[in-house]
Amino acid sequence: MANPAASGGAATSSQFASLYVGDLSDEVSETKLYEVFNAVGPVASIRVCRDSTSRKSLNYAYVNFHQVADAERALDTLNYSSIEGKPCRIMWSHRDPSLRKGATGNVFVKNLDRSIDNRALSDTFSLFGTILSCKVATDDSGKSKGYGFVHYETEAAAKQAIERVNGMQIGEKTVFVGAFQKRSDRGTPQVYSNVYIKHLPESMQNEDGLKKAMAEFGEVTSVSVQTDKKNRSYAFCNYKDVESAAKAVAGLHQKDTRTEEQIAEYKKKRQEAGEDPEKDEVEFPFYRIYCQRHQSRTERSAELKKKFEPAKREQQGTNLYIKNLEDAVDDDKLKELFSPFGEITSVRVMRDEGGKSRGFGFVCFAKQEDATTAVRDMHLNQVMGKPLYVGLAERRDARMARLQQRFRTPGGMGGPLGKGMGPGGPPMYVSPGMRPGMPGPMGMRPMEMPRPGMMPFGMPGMMPGKGMPMFGKGMPPRPGMMPGMRPGMPGMMPGMRPMFGMPPGGKGGMPGMGMGAPGQARPAGPPAAGFNPGAPLTASSLAAAQPGMQKQMLGEKLFPLIAKMQPELAGKITGMMLEMDNSELLVLVESEEQLKHKVDEALRVLSGAQAS
Repeated sequence: MANPAASGGAATSSQFASLYVGDLSDEVSETKLYEVFNAVGPVASIRVCRDSTSRKSLNYAYVNFHQVADAERALDTLNYSSIEGKPCRIMWSHRDPSLRKGATGNVFVKNLDRSIDNRALSDTFSLFGTILSCKVATDDSGKSKGYGFVHYETEAAAKQAIERVNGMQIGEKTVFVGAFQKRSDRGTPQVYSNVYIKHLPESMQNEDGLKKAMAEFGEVTSVSVQTDKKNRSYAFCNYKDVESAAKAVAGLHQKDTRTEEQIAEYKKKRQEAGEDPEKDEVEFPFYRIYCQRHQSRTERSAELKKKFEPAKREQQGTNLYIKNLEDAVDDDKLKELFSPFGEITSVRVMRDEGGKSRGFGFVCFAKQEDATTAVRDMHLNQVMGKPLYVGLAERRDARMARLQQRFRTPGGMGGPLGKGMGPGGPPMYVSPGMRPGMPGPMGMRPMEMPRPGMMPFGMPGMMPGKGMPMFGKGMPPRPGMMPGMRPGMPGMMPGMRPMFGMPPGGKGGMPGMGMGAPGQARPAGPPAAGFNPGAPLTASSLAAAQPGMQKQMLGEKLFPLIAKMQPELAGKITGMMLEMDNSELLVLVESEEQLKHKVDEALRVLSGAQAS
């Protein structure tokens, strides 16, 4: 396989001394890869890519050589070789994603024999030109799915491969080879033999009855009747030819399964109500059979997204998210609670697979003004003994993008905890011995203690550009004096404001900061005045506290709860959550399920921010 640097021109040779190594097992480490690749030539660096939160391997790595010749030799000799019992896949690392993701020179191969692996596919197609990447799709157990992709360096090589290999027998099967098309460019297939049917009448809810009914339109090769989680029947029917499938769709779709008596009764009720008797109450009622071409899950999801996207945009500002609901609250009860504020278009309490309430729901109003009034009047109202959280609903992708943007913004999250943080630094929970928003010990980020050998700079109150003097051999510290203070200084430097928990006058040590070895954690300072950490935190007790102390009180409650779920990231996650409204934080303190949901969301934000 030739080095793409030969045709890259503007690219530097150092870039093309980098290899991508994929299809690695979870156990492969940098050490193992160094042993394998350093035998070919001197390796400059190796990085196994890992999940930023769990640190689990993502099953691919980058290996950088000092010399391009060594990288070429590794690609030629080690590609598809076994590492920890699994064949690896090696190709040149390309920093330009358009080359990797573009359809130019990319070939799709299907109907592959199950015995064909990456090496066999590469050997077959390498006759027509330089291959950038080659892969046979496999399932979780490593078995071939029967199709693969070959990406050539040039479009001419791809065209030649299509002309020469399409319709050729490889192994025991005749393969199809064609130009790769992105999913968005494929369009709707016009030729199909498999149909999907729902709203089945009782006579078609078993395979024998379904096959008998579908056989009217042509020869049936197979049928399958299934039920969903709500015990509703649906089915699949595959015909021998595409013409029969088209006839079934034309003959069955929207067919009315009611008797003449039922139709007459329905029309009579509609006339009495002053409504059109020929019109259905809903868009697609249960008594009309739905029969259409079978769609893949991806295709169906894309179609539904396109259909409902405009409606979701129209609902912005009118759709409310309500959580901390009692289990007994159902759709009717939720509608009853919010109907005094205006016309409601839809209401739903979310439930799990067993039908149990998940503790949150949505209410959509017809007018934005009504939704605003409902948020103002219902937020933190007690319903069945629990305070409701009521706010505007936000789509998950929009919420994640907003949180990640806040996380990446220089200065942190931009709220009280963001002050004093370095550019892009993650928010951290401020220890009870510090005032929220104040820089951490020695001017560092909150909760980050000095490391051994680190020069402590940036103490508030110091002269700009001056560091705090370290102890010399002839200047032993005096009792009650902080490390780095000059003899004779009071407990604080001039101009410093006392931190919370420090006695006026600055004598003695600062709570949360040690008098011993750097890096040693110290007990937190005293809790907020009048607040017992062991007592339940209520809305009234929080409101009675000073505004500056409310976040600390919430932090003291949240931190141990989060530490049980994520001990290593508890500080970061607590700091992120303290950016939320106090009313919503109160709900998290009371509801373990809601807190777990927010912790999971914070982990996704951290993972996404670090990946970008």
